[in-house]
Amino acid sequence: MNKNCIRYITGLLLFGTNGFVASHIALSSGQIVLLRTGIGSIALLILFLFTGHHLGLRTMGKCDLLMTAGAGVALGMSWILLFEAYRLIGVGTASLAYYCGPIIVVALSPVVFHEKLSARAYICFALVITGMMLTNLRKLAGPGFSVTSFRGLMLGIGAAFMYAVMMICSRKAADVEGFKRSTLQMVFAFLTVLVCMGIISRPVGPGAAGSAAAIFPVSLSECFWILVLGLVNTGVGCYLYFSSVSVLPVRTVSIVGYLEPLSAVVFSAVLLHETFGISEAAGAVLIISGAMLMEKRSGTHSPKCLAKLSAG
Repeated sequence: MNKNCIRYITGLLLFGTNGFVASHIALSSGQIVLLRTGIGSIALLILFLFTGHHLGLRTMGKCDLLMTAGAGVALGMSWILLFEAYRLIGVGTASLAYYCGPIIVVALSPVVFHEKLSARAYICFALVITGMMLTNLRKLAGPGFSVTSFRGLMLGIGAAFMYAVMMICSRKAADVEGFKRSTLQMVFAFLTVLVCMGIISRPVGPGAAGSAAAIFPVSLSECFWILVLGLVNTGVGCYLYFSSVSVLPVRTVSIVGYLEPLSAVVFSAVLLHETFGISEAAGAVLIISGAMLMEKRSGTHSPKCLAKLSAG
């Protein structure tokens, strides 16, 4: 195994621990994402400039800049929805729902990219939908059903749609180099979350929880985990991902990339002790199998096209 593959796998595994790290932070989903994108933006900008890259915003085409900004907005929104879904339905289930994003892109491809869907595509859709039903069977059809579970699932699906929007915008900005695109997307994601938090966080009195000061951790433990999430999982993770994805074979990127949702499920079961029975396991297999089969269909795409910001 060469060093680029090791870097790629390390980045994916870091992304897979996001839910575990977030579980140690007693802040709202919006506050966590605000701090994550803020710290991640600074880390990526430093890494980007330190490695000799230049942003070159003036030389970017208007369409590329607009699509990159759109991808950043979608990324910020998707993470807010995803981290709230983590809290409501668990990291494993939310991660699987989120990773339906690539399938949504394919479903929209006839409209967005004017590509025809094959019989394999419909089979993949059926596998993923069946997998989603099995994964959430006990939460939505069993004695454990609650409005909270249903809301969490809807947030996870909403995050997947935002992830799909991010992928579509990224593909339309394919002329922008992957690491540069991810750095700019992170900055735009931070600005998006900052605006969203400014809109929804309204102080209701002196010392109210919605005040601007409340976005900061209140303990050393929270400070530590916030730095892990922002610097390590986001900054270092994205650097490892994008410094390797453009030089690895397309098939390696496509297949090994599914370590991210798989690791998220495993970490949630082992580290967070989330219940993951036979139906959930079968659902996970169907979701990932459907996505992998769909990826195999488009296996001729160049690494540049695949160099999108990961689900992490």
